[in-house]
Amino acid sequence: MSNPLSRAIRIDQHGGSEELKLVQVAVGDPGPGEIRIRHHAVGLNFIDVYQRSGLYPFAMPLQLGMEAAGVVEAVGAGVTHLQAGDRAAYASNPPGAYCNVRVMPAKCVCKLPDAISFETGAAMMLKGLTAQYLLKKTLPQGGLQSGDFVLFHAAAGGVGLIACQWAKALGLHLIATAGSEEKCALALAHGAQHAINYRAEDFAARVKEITDGKGVKVVYDSVGKDTWDKSLDCLAPFGLMASFGNASGPVAPFAPGILGAKGSIYVTRQTLFTHIATRESTQAMADELFEVVGSGKVKIRIDQRYRLEDVQQAHKDLEARQTTGCTILTL
Repeated sequence: MSNPLSRAIRIDQHGGSEELKLVQVAVGDPGPGEIRIRHHAVGLNFIDVYQRSGLYPFAMPLQLGMEAAGVVEAVGAGVTHLQAGDRAAYASNPPGAYCNVRVMPAKCVCKLPDAISFETGAAMMLKGLTAQYLLKKTLPQGGLQSGDFVLFHAAAGGVGLIACQWAKALGLHLIATAGSEEKCALALAHGAQHAINYRAEDFAARVKEITDGKGVKVVYDSVGKDTWDKSLDCLAPFGLMASFGNASGPVAPFAPGILGAKGSIYVTRQTLFTHIATRESTQAMADELFEVVGSGKVKIRIDQRYRLEDVQQAHKDLEARQTTGCTILTL
């Protein structure tokens, strides 16, 4: 087999977006359990910012990117669910998706249905699988039933807009928060029952008003530091605070006793990569995602496209909360 060259985005040290450098790398053949894939589009996610900044530290140098879609070029020994020529998409560790071609573990790579475009596949895997494990697997005591209230922060982002639509399909009453009236309108247009501009009003007070003082069964929070304390006040007794990100910074240490005082509530910190730790769980989750997208109940909104070489600007816009929906890098 030939060893192609690939353009890739790499950092040599943690830091700001200026650390993102376009380099050329040689790509070898896949080993056992691996594939080589040629990307058609790459997804951009906030976890990429965490890894670049050092909030999630990695050994250097580091090629960034957790999500992409393309065509399998070669498969290594032991890979049976994929073959050369397959359309495929993934959200996967280790990082490395910001490139034209890469060799990577096959475990989390799934065949992409013909009805779903490469751009949509690249935009939806990490964010869609995140929405799946939140709404279907990260549940309060007794689970969630049609008519239950849930609170979802950053609801106009990539994960949020998928969650708004999926929650509506499940019959849930999703209360969205976002940082502008425009973003609130976007969440409502995608299935949220209510939307709160947290820059203009006290979201905790508004949640209590919407729920007649009862609170919500679960809060899904990828914002972190800025929303944490008030989110706890939004929960009904025995409710669940589900943290899955730190866009505003990590949550400060807190005394467990406050959970009792606020209604014997539960706290969990979730990450996608625990849920997709096996080939079987990855495929089962992806099948649900492909089904809900294929049915039209969830539409993947791509609001920003950047060329691979413009990735510095993409990171700046993401960190400045200037983006909505999903963002992809084009190759």
